[in-house]
Amino acid sequence: MTIVVGMSGASGAIYGVRLLEHLRQQNVDTHLILTRSAEKTLFLEMGIAAAEVKRLATCSYPVEDISCRLASGSFPTDAMVIAPCSIHTMSSIATGISSNLLIRAADVTLKERRKLVLMVRESPFHLGHLRNMTTLAEMGAIIAPPVPGFYTKPQTVMDIVDHSVERVLDLLGLPAPGARRWEGAK
Repeated sequence: MTIVVGMSGASGAIYGVRLLEHLRQQNVDTHLILTRSAEKTLFLEMGIAAAEVKRLATCSYPVEDISCRLASGSFPTDAMVIAPCSIHTMSSIATGISSNLLIRAADVTLKERRKLVLMVRESPFHLGHLRNMTTLAEMGAIIAPPVPGFYTKPQTVMDIVDHSVERVLDLLGLPAPGARRWEGAK
């Protein structure tokens, strides 16, 4: 599989990092786009440089490179995930404002009828956010905010993060080995 991974500047850089780590473990071909805000958030939240995250991906692209292969539907990919997805990025995708490679790649994903998963990181939502989410869902995107399930009895923050990332992997058809799942009341 070939998956495009985008990271915008919303809080929650760990979601994109863990997604890349999981995809790497499954030998998935990954194409990474980091916004400048994502690079700053990575450093502020995790103390790591963008170069370290780029090494987790098969390929990475500057967010300004609107002429690269990810900007064309002729480049075959299977899906795209933006983790985390800021409200700015989500709103730009919803309105078709392809001002950078991240947004253009998401637009291409939608126009080619490929799977687009947005791990939107914001709370609470106002009506404009919800309308943009509705628009995106009508366009075929999957809105998957990182909302933890506590039935897995998480012991660490990473358990909570992994639960949301594992749900996204399920959406991609790449279930994580060892993912804890609801087995019903016992």
